[in-house]
Amino acid sequence: MALDQLIAVVAKLRDPENGCPWDLKQTHASLAPYALEEAHELVDAIQHGDNNALMDELGDLLLQVVLHAQIAKERGAFDLGQVIETISAKMQRRHPHVFNPEGPARSWEEIKAEERAARGETNGGLSAQLQRKVRGQPAMAAAMLISKKAAAAGFEWPDLDGVWAKVEEELDELKEAVASGNRAHAQEELGDVFFTLINLARWCELDPTAGLSGTNQRFLDRFSRVEAALAGELESCSITELEKLWQQAKAQIKAER
Repeated sequence: MALDQLIAVVAKLRDPENGCPWDLKQTHASLAPYALEEAHELVDAIQHGDNNALMDELGDLLLQVVLHAQIAKERGAFDLGQVIETISAKMQRRHPHVFNPEGPARSWEEIKAEERAARGETNGGLSAQLQRKVRGQPAMAAAMLISKKAAAAGFEWPDLDGVWAKVEEELDELKEAVASGNRAHAQEELGDVFFTLINLARWCELDPTAGLSGTNQRFLDRFSRVEAALAGELESCSITELEKLWQQAKAQIKAER
């Protein structure tokens, strides 16, 4: 089986005597950034509709799963078989209408509440529930989830004007914090600006992640044309010249659409 082959490859890479030095020194913590990186690359392949890239990135992400399972096995914590058994049982438990249609009807939230009780967790208030939900999520996605749940509970502006006023207030506070030279305070205020802008996106039914991704790509498209116009010699130009080329690139791309 192909999965058995990958498990054997990873085990050999982690062999204390004949393994790869880089793989041997890895831990769950040191590998964590790679899991995020591979997940993002997988999403990019999906968005571009590239089947070859999708297959490749699924493999890279699977490698991360097998690596973590191998490290856990070496620690005596669990192995890949237990990982697979656990997720299989969870899917069956959370889809009783498919795997146990004759049993009593239960909602998704009821099932999750039972799972939390089995782990010894209490439901707690909304803040405690959100703490669990956003753990490990990208900050932007977590902020959107928090703002949606808080708004649903009644912690909400009465209208869009109130959101705009909050954006302006937070921007003013960020300017003051930056001017003060207090980096820690400025960092907090920057976070407040982002959080408020995400609330604005929620009010306007916009996707902040998609918006920022689009901006990143537009910048790279325009910047590549500026580079091409200067044969890569950006340092020799003034900011005025660069801005002129930037506007030209922007106009060219717009005309080509």
